[in-house]
Amino acid sequence: MSIFSVNDIFLAMAVFLFIIGIFSIASGIFVLVAKIAGGDLRTIARQTTALAQKGLTEEISGLVGNATALIVAINDLVKTASGIGVFLIMVGIVAIGVALGILTQL
Repeated sequence: MSIFSVNDIFLAMAVFLFIIGIFSIASGIFVLVAKIAGGDLRTIARQTTALAQKGLTEEISGLVGNATALIVAINDLVKTASGIGVFLIMVGIVAIGVALGILTQL
């Protein structure tokens, strides 16, 4: 005879999934908020834009090309951070849904 019944194991699984879901949603929200509040990215983008404009006025094509590549890289970084945040939130919602599904089967 075991110490834990099947219902105890399912309850523990549901609680674990619920906690993981809460942490995942909180992490996703943190990633999204940190992305929005990331002043460093805005500063880099602003300085890169100014650098590109200076390159255009002084006809330095290499400088403009590099500045454009930097702006594209920053935009991709922001998109990636948003994607990670949304993914974490979705994983959290699914984990909580599975936990509730397990609890309804008990």
